[in-house]
Amino acid sequence: MNLTGDMLIGQQAVTGSRDAIHAINPATNERLEPAYAGGTQAEVERACELAWTAFDLYRETSLETRAKFLETIAEQIEALGDTLIERAVAESGLPQARIQGERGRTCGQLRLFARVVRDGEWLDVRVDPALPERQPLPRVDLRQRQIGLGPVVVFGASNFPLAFSVAGGDTASALAAGCPVIVKAHSAHPGTSELVGRAIQAAVKQCGLPEGVFSLLFGSGREVGQALVTDPRVKAAGFTGSRSGGLALWKAAQSRPEPIPFYAEMSSINPVFPLPAALAARGKEMGEAFVASLNMGAGQFCTNPGLVIAVKGPALDAFVAAAGEAVKASGSQTMLTPGIFEAYESGVKGIADSGKAREIARGSKGDGPNQCQTGLFVTAAQDFLDDEALQAEVFGSTSLVVECADAAELKKVTEHLEGQLTITLQMDDADLDAARELLPTLERKAGRILVNGWPTGVEVCDAMVHGGPFPATSDARTTSVGTAAIHRFLRPVCYQNLPDALLPEALKQDNPLALKRLVDGKRES
Repeated sequence: MNLTGDMLIGQQAVTGSRDAIHAINPATNERLEPAYAGGTQAEVERACELAWTAFDLYRETSLETRAKFLETIAEQIEALGDTLIERAVAESGLPQARIQGERGRTCGQLRLFARVVRDGEWLDVRVDPALPERQPLPRVDLRQRQIGLGPVVVFGASNFPLAFSVAGGDTASALAAGCPVIVKAHSAHPGTSELVGRAIQAAVKQCGLPEGVFSLLFGSGREVGQALVTDPRVKAAGFTGSRSGGLALWKAAQSRPEPIPFYAEMSSINPVFPLPAALAARGKEMGEAFVASLNMGAGQFCTNPGLVIAVKGPALDAFVAAAGEAVKASGSQTMLTPGIFEAYESGVKGIADSGKAREIARGSKGDGPNQCQTGLFVTAAQDFLDDEALQAEVFGSTSLVVECADAAELKKVTEHLEGQLTITLQMDDADLDAARELLPTLERKAGRILVNGWPTGVEVCDAMVHGGPFPATSDARTTSVGTAAIHRFLRPVCYQNLPDALLPEALKQDNPLALKRLVDGKRES
């Protein structure tokens, strides 16, 4: 498939007129063709008009039609073959195997949401039949289901060019909910975005759906993103990126005459707590495994372990020593973009220049451009509490160890933490009491709590939560990964005394969809 540099608005390919985006190969700093000219208010208007026109038709498609559409998207993405893999590698600097795995995850979650749609449990059907003879007052017939919110804007992420981008989790869950999607492509991987966008566009046509179910726009500045979030026909948005970018868009979404849900994943340092017995028993092995997690993807995972918090002593010293040796043996890795590399270097310099953290080790520096050099630093708990710079996320493979005088100081540091996507406990049986003491605080601070694992790697499944209190996300009640993500884009509607002929299929008396419904307080089998 030849890349054209066009935006995709419904079934049309449209050339923009604003400043052009060029992808940069971060491994070489080579500019990649073609150019992707940005859209204007006119393109935003057209995409939103098509999405709004499509909404009422698309949200009432049969469960089978919608599920098949999601599966067709997956098939169309897979049909791109090596063309997609090669372009994504060139635009991201990520290894081929990583991109192949990410393609598998992307297609897997599309098929997972197809299963969710077919099951129909997300409709959450509740029926309270009329009780005309009830005393002292009769009850009318009441029936409830979930419907899609409306057109959804999705902002592609830099660190996952497939799984959190054009056909990623936000798009899959919104389409599953019955919401048309308009994607604002990330400037780091426009060619990858066009390829996946054309796959979705082809699936829309193949499945005979309204063309406004999907559009893809480009833009180098804030114009397109701000215009999309503030368009009155857009009813929700999903974002993965920086805290500054997420908060700017969140503010725009809340400042509208009709505020809308804005689901932003923004900032998380994912603390690890090696508890005393575990440290004493296996501190060396733990330190080595920690650095392996830290280095994954050059530390550019949302769940990268950027902080270690533990009680100081010989066991922690052994952990730090082992981690330091693993850091020294770490090779450099290409970061996703020159901008991300510059921000990483600035973040590491901020720790080093603070005067309150000592450097334990640095990895290989690397000869090429945009090479991430792994780093490990140690600071005292009170210095950490006193210095906001030490508490800030460094997006890349550098981590900070916080030494606490005792369990009380460790608890104090824990209470001071911002909201997180993950918190990890490394523990043995002898640490159960210490873990029990921390657990209520950890539940308030994070969306996912791990024991004896590492946070990098997010399973796409029913039970997963990829979210957390602010600033990890803008809404701690939701998840962006896993089947529960569909609920972000739904709202309940109650139907009172509607004739059966007017009721949607899910609520009809004879239950033609064979759904498991809550009827008069009892769950149908």
